This record gives sequence, C-alpha cells and structure tokens, in this order.
Amino acid sequence: MRVLFATNPHKSIFQYMVPLAWALRTAGHEVRFAGQPSFTPTITQAGLTAVPVGRRQNPFRLLELVDPELIAESRVGLPTPWNVIQDPSKATWEGMLEGYDLVSGSLREDNFPMIADLVEFARHWRPDLVIWDPLTLAAPVAAKAVGAAHARLLFGVDVFGVPRDRFLRLKAQQPEGQRSDPLAEWLGGYARKYGGEFSEDMVTGHFTIDQFPGSLQTEASGLHYERMQFIPYGGPATVAKWLWEEPERPRVALTMGLSATDVYSGYTIPTQDVLDALADLDIELVATIAEGEKAKLRRIPDNARLVPFVPLHHLAPTCSAFIHHAGAATLATVARHPVPHLSLHYHWDQPILARKLTEHGAGLDLHTTEATGQAVRTAVERLLAEPQFRTRAAALRDETLALPTPNQLVPRLEELTARHRGTTA
Repeated sequence: MRVLFATNPHKSIFQYMVPLAWALRTAGHEVRFAGQPSFTPTITQAGLTAVPVGRRQNPFRLLELVDPELIAESRVGLPTPWNVIQDPSKATWEGMLEGYDLVSGSLREDNFPMIADLVEFARHWRPDLVIWDPLTLAAPVAAKAVGAAHARLLFGVDVFGVPRDRFLRLKAQQPEGQRSDPLAEWLGGYARKYGGEFSEDMVTGHFTIDQFPGSLQTEASGLHYERMQFIPYGGPATVAKWLWEEPERPRVALTMGLSATDVYSGYTIPTQDVLDALADLDIELVATIAEGEKAKLRRIPDNARLVPFVPLHHLAPTCSAFIHHAGAATLATVARHPVPHLSLHYHWDQPILARKLTEHGAGLDLHTTEATGQAVRTAVERLLAEPQFRTRAAALRDETLALPTPNQLVPRLEELTARHRGTTA
C-alpha cells in the first residue's frame, strides 16, 4: 500500500515518526513524507523520500500560546482547552470555546500554506493511508479529499483528543443554535471545498497511534488507540569513546532538551546552582549543555562531563539516574531501561508525564520553579539510595518493551487501512 506521512517543520516531532515510516518501508510499502520545503533536508537525512508542500511557518507557534507566568503560578502548563487533562474542573463550555477559538486560529495559520499542495499531491499519488502528527491538520483534509484511511501519531500525552472529547460533551449540552465549534467549522470548510463534509475523524483520525505505555498516557473515551513501542531516533549520531566502558562511579545524566534554547532564552532551571549542588557527590555527572549555555557558566565541577549532545539511547543504559525535563522523547528513551528519573518539568505535557512517572514510582519530579540546587541534590540522593525507584523503573521498562514494535504494528495498520479506506468517519 501507499503511505503518506505529513508533519509540521518541527524536528523533534518528525523524529517520533521516522521508525514507523521505516518499518512500513521495510515491510514493502511505498512511503512518502510531506513537509514544508525548508524541512526537506531533515526528511531526506533520515533516508526518507520528501514531498515539499507549502511554505515555511514557525514550528513553535502553539508553544508560544503558553503564558510562562501562568505556568509558574498554576503548574498547569497548558493553554485552554488542553488544561482539561490536568484539571477537569476548569473545562467549562465558555473556557473551552475560547480556547478552541485561539488554538484553531493558530492551527489555521500554520496549516493553510500546505493544504492546497498536500491535497494536490494526494490526488496525484492516491495514498491508501495518511499518518499525521496532531498539529498537521492539513493531512486529514487531504486524506478526506481522496478517501484515504488516516491516523494521528502522538508525540506525547494526548493533549488533543482528551480535551476534544470533553468539548464535544459540553457542546451537546448547549441549546440549539449555540453549539459553536471553531475547529469543525474551519475543517468543514476545507472538506466541502474538496468534495466532502466534516466528520470528527478530521480532528482525531480514524485511529490514533500511541507510543507510550498505558501507565503514562491519558486517553479519550471513544477513540481508537493502537499502542506502539517508542523507538528512539535522534538523527545522525556517533558514540564517543568514553561511552565504550562501564562508568567507575554511578553515572547521573542531566539534559533539559535540545529545543529549550530555541523556544526559551535559556534553560528553565538554575544550571549553575544544580551543578554546584551535585559537585561533591560521588557520581559522574554527564550533562548535555548547549555551547551558548555553557558559556554562561562560571565553573564546571570536577565530577561533571559537559557535552553539547550525546545519543540518549546510548547514554541511558549506562546511568544510575537520569535528570531531564520530562520531554516525551527523552522520558520514553530512558523508560526503555531500568533507570530512575528526576523530572524537572515546565510546560506542555511535561507536568502530566512527570506526575504520572512519579505516581508509577519510577522517579521523582519538581516543577522548574522548585528545582533549586539543593532540591535536585536531595532528589538525586534518594534515587541512588532507595532501591524501590530502580525496581519501579524496571517495571516501566518491562511495560514499554511489551508493546508492539513498529515492525510488529505494520500488519495491524494494513488491516485498519483496509477497514477505513474510502470511509468518511
């Protein structure tokens, strides 16, 4: 069958999709990957065939909707309507309607430049299945235009499907004539333009591919989820020689993500204070610090190795504890190993994942406003000294590795494609 992937120009999101694209290719299916023209080198670098569509937009637009002051004050970290996942009591009709109006506007602006080209290519190539990240709503428009089956591929907690489920329930309670739905109205206009009508699958797909174990995920009732094992892919990488040997002391890793310096003015923790607080522990601290952030440091502890980048799937197996920002890819990479986590979360789905990880028992978490050097030190000491954290991390590892690999999921995708191809819902 022919499978068309579509994504926005955000490298981190794209990397979640690469292993499944290759699994489909190695199973003998034709695969194309649509993205904005400036993103073509990233796609082809992964060995995939790119289809340039539209023009470049800002990949961080939705993140810019998050008010940092609100995050620090409320610990919610998500703009309405997405904060319903953390606090259902805030999911009022008025609040969610306002939120959907805001989010729909941003999604319209991000997707508009690529819709016409994507539909044109879909009509030319006639894909059987379209797989899209939840921000790329141009993809279900194109899928509907050609009758293709289509699926969302999540890159973290389902902060899209869960609020949509709550929104639809609140919408049904409103009087006739007052059931506004900005997202459906926008998508419905494009569906009609290309010969169809709006259906709810345009928002959440015929089905959803979820790369996280159930203990870390929040699901929407009524949606069809297919779980798949997360396989780390971070682009070109090499294994440094210091990683060839077992560490002589407990190795503790520290990373706050590769995109932090793109989205913010720097890291969201007091990096120097954290390094100083860990300086006299009998550990080897490996910290991924961007060169620009490293230049701000006044001193580097003797027990610390600072590197701009290291493949986390090579580093994680050698660690006794891992400090991170609860970014979904980082967390999922570490979760493939029996390594306790310390999550220093800030926004988006990070607070949700961090809380669930702590509830699972596989680690501890701190909001970045609480991540003082001493607080981080205390948490690290607990992770290294208390064996239950490693026991629970091993349980999370087992749950993760029990999920189907991308290759094992392919036959199920073939079955679902046959079921949904040519349907409208």
